[in-house]
Amino acid sequence: MQFTGSPPSLESDPGGGGGRGDCYGRLPDSESYYRNSLKHGGPSRSHRRTSVNGYALAGAILASTNSILLGYDIGVMSGAALYIKEDLQISSTQEEILVGCLNIFSLIGSLAAGKTSDQIGRRYTILLAAATFFLGAILMGIAPSFPFLMAGRVVAGIGVGFSLMIAPVYSAELSPASTRGFLASLPEVFINVGILLGYISNYFLAGLPASLNWRVMLGLAALPALLVGFAVVFMPESPRWLVMKGRFAEAKRVLIKTSSSEEEVESASREFQFLHSGISSNTWRGQGVWKELLFKPSKPVRRMLVAAVGINFFMQASGNDAVIYYTPEVFRAAGIHNKRQLFGVNVIMGLSKAAFVMVSAFYLDRFGRRPLLLLGSTGMALSLFILGLGSKILQHSDSKPLWAVTMCIVAVCGFVSFFSIGLGPITWVYSSEIFPLRLRAQGSGLAISVNRLVSGVVSMTFLTVSMKISFGGMFFVLGGIMVVGTVFFYVVMPETKGKSLEEIQFLFQDKEGGDVETKEVRRVDLELT
Repeated sequence: MQFTGSPPSLESDPGGGGGRGDCYGRLPDSESYYRNSLKHGGPSRSHRRTSVNGYALAGAILASTNSILLGYDIGVMSGAALYIKEDLQISSTQEEILVGCLNIFSLIGSLAAGKTSDQIGRRYTILLAAATFFLGAILMGIAPSFPFLMAGRVVAGIGVGFSLMIAPVYSAELSPASTRGFLASLPEVFINVGILLGYISNYFLAGLPASLNWRVMLGLAALPALLVGFAVVFMPESPRWLVMKGRFAEAKRVLIKTSSSEEEVESASREFQFLHSGISSNTWRGQGVWKELLFKPSKPVRRMLVAAVGINFFMQASGNDAVIYYTPEVFRAAGIHNKRQLFGVNVIMGLSKAAFVMVSAFYLDRFGRRPLLLLGSTGMALSLFILGLGSKILQHSDSKPLWAVTMCIVAVCGFVSFFSIGLGPITWVYSSEIFPLRLRAQGSGLAISVNRLVSGVVSMTFLTVSMKISFGGMFFVLGGIMVVGTVFFYVVMPETKGKSLEEIQFLFQDKEGGDVETKEVRRVDLELT
């Protein structure tokens, strides 16, 4: 790593004021330490444990509770949209806009959250996300008209964007390397919990008058937002954000609490010294990152961006959100018209998602990201092709055979289950861990904004395109997209299991670059810090 002088010490710097240099000398062992460590699976891994630090787990759970907000909206809107359409007399196009606009406007929150979290910290960005969604949920719950309801969706969407970006980043920065996969995947676990709660809300509130039930369904989303707002008081700040601000003593205190052994503390302390060497001022607030990401990226940064944007693109191009939103419409076309039966199918689907996301979360740090990602995307493609075939059979059959309906139900459950094994949790893990500290928040925000944009576009066009080419045709198209996605994951996505956040950056450098002393290598090293 290129800089002058000694790195700041986490032990000796009480005020977090000094000890950093510029970028023209050399720290004797930092770069070679991380390059060599990658050849042997990382630095000393004697600290690896299967147990999870309770303090880190509590912080990650509180941050991830924010993700219930998106999950609940996805789940509840699949049923509430049916009653909104009846009560407010809106068209199918308006229904698509209503459903998809939250995702479109959530990209604003995702983009803004990166620099916001660099400025005010990860913890207060979580509070801002909860407060924004709380306001949106209240507006939706009291909406007297379609325009008023749309305004609530816009506000709630911005809050969702903030929460989707900040929850995995905070969890990843708080986590030891040995359990980061589990803790950084918790946002997806809570998204699935939210979806299931939304389905249950649909089922039990369906008996209320049509002018009231959807308002109660949407307004209930304010409760988890309120919970998160109070929980922020008990959450620690990200130790890596504290290091970036020069607040070493605070960072060390959090590090000790979130580590399970002295070896983890020692390893993380070395990494903190390494990552802070390129931050020249405690007043840095995220300026210049967009230039490094988009306008003058180094090769490693470009590879990181392609990987992060690519996995977020395919996560939503798979049609996951749209399938969940419109499952009642799909099965209504298949011959199921009773609303409680439709919501019952949703509950089954929600249970499948919730069960399999837990399987993925618990095994991410054992089997790694790549195997579960490739298994999940392959299973999604196969499930979509089966769903497309079943839908085509039902489309051309007047009798709507039970076996074909059952095949579609099984295929939908398979699709969401494979999503929960692979793309669902692993997208958030990769997005939060592959960027270096200086670029992490805004790089993750940019990738997740692509996620939100694609989700919104697919959700807002799903019914229209399906009317043109049929539901079966739509599922065949989505299956083809997942085949392409599987190839992309195999070629582009590296394995990051067990590696520290500071090690991962070297996975994207040229392997043949070695320790050659060139101007380009020094520039790349500086940008990666």
